[in-house]
Amino acid sequence: MTSFPAIPVPDARAAAAARDRQTRLTKPRGALGRLEELSAWLAACQGCCPPKQFERARVVVFAGDHGVAAAGVSAYPTEVTAAMVANFEAGGAAVNVLAELAEAGVRIADIAVDTAEPLSPAIGAHKVRRGSGNIAVTDALSPDEVIEAIEAGRHIADEEVDAGADLLIAGDMGIGNTTPAAALVAALTDTEPVVVVGRGSGIDDAGWARKTAAIRDALYRSRRAAADPVALLRICGGADLAAIAGFCAQAAVRRTPVLLDGVVVTAAALVAERLAPGAKQWWQAGHRSTEPAHALALRHLELDPIVDLGLRLGEGTGALVALPVLRAAVGTLASMATFEEAGIEP
Repeated sequence: MTSFPAIPVPDARAAAAARDRQTRLTKPRGALGRLEELSAWLAACQGCCPPKQFERARVVVFAGDHGVAAAGVSAYPTEVTAAMVANFEAGGAAVNVLAELAEAGVRIADIAVDTAEPLSPAIGAHKVRRGSGNIAVTDALSPDEVIEAIEAGRHIADEEVDAGADLLIAGDMGIGNTTPAAALVAALTDTEPVVVVGRGSGIDDAGWARKTAAIRDALYRSRRAAADPVALLRICGGADLAAIAGFCAQAAVRRTPVLLDGVVVTAAALVAERLAPGAKQWWQAGHRSTEPAHALALRHLELDPIVDLGLRLGEGTGALVALPVLRAAVGTLASMATFEEAGIEP
């Protein structure tokens, strides 16, 4: 079983200094609302006040196929996953556009795309297998594969931090991936399938019923594994979800803030908090998607989404929309004049 060291605690003194500085800036107390809270969190993560503007924000899109897609739980065929990986590499996807606007870099990681060869050696450097198993009838991964996938996520986080990343975003791409995500959330929150199942890529009522049945069967198979996050990832998760969990947990180990994206990433983060208790102190929720399981997972993680725009694309797009808000939190705290500097009586 993979294990993580004790998660460090963000710097409370830096957070307190940020809150104090907010009271001395040329504005009414509390007038910048959530930006003030986020600026204190970022100061705590960086261990300094005021915090520094992000110089190397990075999005990692974890791609993987899922055998459960054969059960008709998605509006699209599995071939779309590989096609979208090529689109990411070509710069033509929403994640590429939004990353450029938010001044972030994009990396693609083929963890379990159902192709014989990855698009490139760099994209496939941490590939675990071709597609994860159909969680309705079999385990998603073998015992060795789930450890390999978690460790792949950890290595990717280390590679990014070692290369200078000062903010990380996990994105996802995989036809059928909201089904294992909802199964993980249901298992970890003891929730009935009908409560967590959403429309994913835009399925109709019949697809919703098939998706609910698949999650019900996966939950039955994993009913004795709720207390074991690694076993849950193996039985009803998938290689991409396991890698995202390892990525989010390792980012906390490395004292690097993370912006979570949609339901797939947040489901993996819910597992990551079980793998590495306290990791959630280093995360913020970029947005809240339309998936019921996403809102449920955020409540259990006690994370308040920064934006709520009805997004449900994945890829890291919701977190990227929120990234300029974090930049605004840093900028206002760092660059606004204080009352004393402006010669204004507070």
